[in-house]
Amino acid sequence: MDSSLNAARRARELREVAGERLDVLVVGLGATGAGAALDAAARGLRVAAIDAHDLAFGTSRWSSKLIHGGLRYLAKGQVGVAHESAVERGVLLRRTAPHLVRAHPYALPLTPAVSRRQAALVMTGYRLGDALRAAARTPRRLLPGPSRLDAARARTLLPVAPAGSLRGALLSWDGRLVDDARLVVAIARTAAARGARVLTRCRALRLTSSGGWTTAAVRDELTGEEFEIRARTVINATGVWAGTLDPGVRLRPSRGTHLVLRPGTLPGLIAGVHLPLPGETSRFALVLPQPGGRVYVGLTDEPVDGPVPDVPEAPEEDVTALLEVLNEVLGTRVTREAVAGAYAGLRPLLAADGSEDGGRTADLSRRHAVLSEGGLVTIVGGKLTTYRRMAEDAVDRAVSCGNLRAGPSNTRRIPLVGAEPRAADGVPARLTERYGGEAAAVHDLVRAHPEEVGLGITVGELLWSVRHEGALDESDLLDRRTRIGLVKEDRERALPATRDVLARITHL
Repeated sequence: MDSSLNAARRARELREVAGERLDVLVVGLGATGAGAALDAAARGLRVAAIDAHDLAFGTSRWSSKLIHGGLRYLAKGQVGVAHESAVERGVLLRRTAPHLVRAHPYALPLTPAVSRRQAALVMTGYRLGDALRAAARTPRRLLPGPSRLDAARARTLLPVAPAGSLRGALLSWDGRLVDDARLVVAIARTAAARGARVLTRCRALRLTSSGGWTTAAVRDELTGEEFEIRARTVINATGVWAGTLDPGVRLRPSRGTHLVLRPGTLPGLIAGVHLPLPGETSRFALVLPQPGGRVYVGLTDEPVDGPVPDVPEAPEEDVTALLEVLNEVLGTRVTREAVAGAYAGLRPLLAADGSEDGGRTADLSRRHAVLSEGGLVTIVGGKLTTYRRMAEDAVDRAVSCGNLRAGPSNTRRIPLVGAEPRAADGVPARLTERYGGEAAAVHDLVRAHPEEVGLGITVGELLWSVRHEGALDESDLLDRRTRIGLVKEDRERALPATRDVLARITHL
């Protein structure tokens, strides 16, 4: 079945799904929800997945773009969580998404802020992390081991580090995504190719159960029309909004803020940078150079109380705190004016006893949990790296709760759309890095429509997103299929061309 998602397919499948009885309905199309749709469809189950907004609308697009091996969890004694992270990182690097997830170097500058004792402890941690890599059977050719660099070599990777006080750096490697939202799109399209109905702009209003079936009242957010979807089981993969469908879920959301620095702010930066956090031994802030010259700096871990917004805002105190950490380590001073934008995501952490009343969210476990009652299965916690395992566990529970006939998960062996390499002579590396095996087809559109709209992205790529990646409006295009919208002025410059693309598609 074709993996393409677009408005015509959405309209057709909306008509079909209202009259069918499904095995599984997934609510939420972040990484875990899209992963659950793929897992269920790959087992031969009849599945639909809906989201009130768009693919990757929530926390999945606000990550640090890391696919990490769980070193931080190892430092906290959470060996199982760390091993699970290392295993899932290996699955992505080797088989399911090698076009989107690659090894990337990270350097910890050895400045006066890092004592020799702390440096020794960190290097011990890096070596333990490399042991996790080996235990997960990820080959070293995909993920090199850690090393210590002298001052001269450190400065080639970190030209912005202070020259006089830099005694070297500790180099480590981990997995990295260029764009987390693109991973979600690839998962959703792979699910669609396996027969899942992937329907954005469909809001689940309420659930009722009777006679072994769960009925979801759903509203098409584009037309306002309401209809029902019946399924044996419903998987609630709505992240920090999980309590909307399952009031028994107790979450302790945590806000992770990143800064977006203007191109040229930290020139020549090759590696990611680990920045020691004051008063912490196993937590670091990150500096992450991006294609096009932008640099992300993150991330905070602050508890959030009250109602959960659709799009969290990065408060000024987070911006100030991250700049202070950055300027503490680097030899150049980064001013507030260099911050072109900021974004914040909310981690759906499962509350520990008493944690709703206070305490550090940084201390809460990142282990995911699967909760179930009747025909409703809720998956919470976890992290982007382990989305596939979370989805597998949620579908396992759904199969059990619904007495469904299905075999075990096989998603660790299913390449995502674009993962299978194809000959692509003459295709720019930038397209290959974003589209993998589909790069040649995208390039054909780019050659026909080469006008740039921002960050080197062309009208041809916007057309591809509308025809094949389920983009329905300008926000889908600018804020999720591309990340142009992270900077307000870039977004405004790109709007006319984006609207023209959408109008062109509408009149075809």
